[in-house]
Amino acid sequence: MTLTYADAGVNISEGDRFVGRIRKTVRSTFTRGVLSDIGGFGAFFDARFRGMRSPVLVSSVDGVGTKLMVAQMMRRYDTVGQDLVNHCVNDILVCGARPLYFMDYYAAGALSVENAASVVEGFARACRENGCALIGGETAEMPGLYEPHEFDLAGMIVGVAEKHRIIDGRRIRKGDVLIGLPSTGLHTNGYSLARASLLAKYSVDDRVDELGTTVGEALLAVHRSYLRVVLPLLARFDIRGLSHITGGGLVGNTNRILPRGRSLRVRWDAWERPPLFALIQRTAGVPEEDMRRTFNLGIGLAMIVPAAQADAVVSFCRRRKEPAVVIGDVA
Repeated sequence: MTLTYADAGVNISEGDRFVGRIRKTVRSTFTRGVLSDIGGFGAFFDARFRGMRSPVLVSSVDGVGTKLMVAQMMRRYDTVGQDLVNHCVNDILVCGARPLYFMDYYAAGALSVENAASVVEGFARACRENGCALIGGETAEMPGLYEPHEFDLAGMIVGVAEKHRIIDGRRIRKGDVLIGLPSTGLHTNGYSLARASLLAKYSVDDRVDELGTTVGEALLAVHRSYLRVVLPLLARFDIRGLSHITGGGLVGNTNRILPRGRSLRVRWDAWERPPLFALIQRTAGVPEEDMRRTFNLGIGLAMIVPAAQADAVVSFCRRRKEPAVVIGDVA
């Protein structure tokens, strides 16, 4: 009896075919700083940042969570790639950084070139939209750890910020105003609760009138990037704090940037929640406290600005067709 690596569940030839399939897609994201092609042991990026006095590298790593299970049920894989890039972009954006490059980790029970290529196409699309390069990644087949149809994703991003313009919340003061920017749905958190609620009653293919789409499509709505909204604001206004609303909700995430002794006063009725959140809450009787701690509830990013600039910030956003809304203040 003989046993090959392919017999054990790992197909190196499929891995090589996958790299060949995505090469052109990945190259389409390359920016001026990229110094290497895909396929090497390491990726190279030019660390000269023209026009910056004191550049600081800002990095973050994250995953998509159990939203992947919805993608697998829907057999649609391009959106989760966009989700991961945009999530990582937002995480460094709220520190005042713009993205430079992104790297991914894709692990599967058995490599499907078509499915994996679809995920990478989502990475590439979001990287192009955010002006960052998809500079490298790792693809792993791990039979026994994952079922053949299962896969997982993680992403790492590196960006750059001027040292004196880093946003860390230190300048937040009592009386500053909290402004919210709308989400495009659940983004990439709360899916364990959302699935337990909705998929006990509906299938992903069920159309729900109040959603205007199927349950699956509503759950797969892409986690948006706020880069193009926030960068112009940083150049024009005194943005004292930024918060990406992920697991922990509006209060939990924004509290992370508040100075000691400060707290939030949120006006929960200041904006209209998207119907998906109401459907989740009603279907399973989720307590309001859990809704607020688990989901973004329609606010994907929060800004803290001086009260004297709040109206101007909101007006600037709305002129750009970004429906910003005052949702509270700092106590």
